[in-house]
Amino acid sequence: MFRKTLAAMTLTLAAPVVAAEPVKMCVFDVIGANGDVFNMVKDYALEMKALGVDFELRPYTDEGVAVGDFNSGQCDAVAATDLRTRPFNRFTGSISAVGAIPTYDDLRTLLATLAQAKAAPLMKENGYEVLGIVPAGAGYLFVNDRSIDTAGELAGKRMATLDYQKDAIHMVNYIKATVVPSDITNFAGKFNNGSVDTAYAPAFAYEALELYKGIGDTGGIVDYPLAQLTIQIIAKDHVLDDATAQQSREVAWGMYGQAMDLVTRLENAIPEEKWIRIPDNDVQGYQEMFRENRIQLRDGIGGASQVYHPKMLSLLSNIRCASNPGSSECTAGNRE
Repeated sequence: MFRKTLAAMTLTLAAPVVAAEPVKMCVFDVIGANGDVFNMVKDYALEMKALGVDFELRPYTDEGVAVGDFNSGQCDAVAATDLRTRPFNRFTGSISAVGAIPTYDDLRTLLATLAQAKAAPLMKENGYEVLGIVPAGAGYLFVNDRSIDTAGELAGKRMATLDYQKDAIHMVNYIKATVVPSDITNFAGKFNNGSVDTAYAPAFAYEALELYKGIGDTGGIVDYPLAQLTIQIIAKDHVLDDATAQQSREVAWGMYGQAMDLVTRLENAIPEEKWIRIPDNDVQGYQEMFRENRIQLRDGIGGASQVYHPKMLSLLSNIRCASNPGSSECTAGNRE
């Protein structure tokens, strides 16, 4: 009898312990329950169930409402873009720092680094924890006039700017364009009906939000990654124990290839003639301009708020200089 009892206890300890109550997660996807992001989070939840965590997913097409319900306690976790989740973790919220990750290879290096156990302390902040980060693709500038292909030509142009994105507002003011306050639910409509001249979005918006209408016959997409957008899963601290939270981040990192396959497919689906290619010598000028802005947004100078986390900017600088050691920023006296 003792041996049977001991064997039963051993099996119980070895099996994953599923929480008595499911972990409620608000999931933002502009398409809703049929969208690619929601389906990816479903895949994540399926893998987490095998580890003993049962997520109950609730789809939202309005990101502000999803984050609001998380804040009010209606959900234990939220999956949303880092533009919205930045208040919960300034470090991971700085991944989308303007111009900070110029290539997908650099993004891969970053996310692999953040998935390691030694990065776990940086995943906790102010009572919240980052449970996973998945790429959503680079953000590009959509314009209604192909002649808008330099920073100088943006002066005076009307730009749909998310009203909660302080770094974007600072950047728009810096280049002397006009901020048109918008949110995720209406920026596409403003661009498509001509209320603004430019909008900022990843490639999925070309079809999903019909930004091809705003581009029309005269516009295009500037082929320069203004920022790397990510979907971040944020939970109230202690929703998962430390070991399971680390497993969760590793599960999310394991989905990198799946996410990037989707991003690549969406970018490749955009007709070649819609892209506005930028000459290499212009790119160097943009990179320095963005670097100056990041420093302002790190230090709260030049009229900027303190938005970016110094440790993230330093990490991103190291990644860029490892992949492109000849860049002038790598020997700059005020290197990030």
